[in-house]
Amino acid sequence: MENNAELEIEKSYSKQDAIAALRRLADALEQSTTFEIFLEGVRVFVPPEATVEFEYERVADQQELEIELKWTHS
Repeated sequence: MENNAELEIEKSYSKQDAIAALRRLADALEQSTTFEIFLEGVRVFVPPEATVEFEYERVADQQELEIELKWTHS
């Protein structure tokens, strides 16, 4: 796969798996280390300098909270 190709993956987790992934993410952020996660066959490396953004959306009776990590590919 070409590195510049657009790609979007969403993956649902069980509550326990989500807790484990978020805990590993929090640890990596706190220790300024790279966070690694495997999503649908794609290994993603989030560098320590990534920024964290919380996004909240409410439409009618549905609400959504997203945690986004953003960085530039070098």
